[in-house]
Amino acid sequence: MFKGDIEMLIIDRFEEDWAVIEFGQKIFNIPKFLIPPNAREGDVINIQITLDREATDVRAKANKQLADEIFND
Repeated sequence: MFKGDIEMLIIDRFEEDWAVIEFGQKIFNIPKFLIPPNAREGDVINIQITLDREATDVRAKANKQLADEIFND
């Protein structure tokens, strides 16, 4: 393995609107629009996941408001 024994995310192929990603012995799909437009089969990609606390709070408040409207009638 490379990169200090960390498994890499490798673009295996593109199928319609999906990028087929190889991660060790696993294969999964992610939407193609999330992949840089110049990416090609065989490229190694990095994914960074962050939390959007503000959007989470807005969504939670909207869900609570909806639940209050439904169950308080």
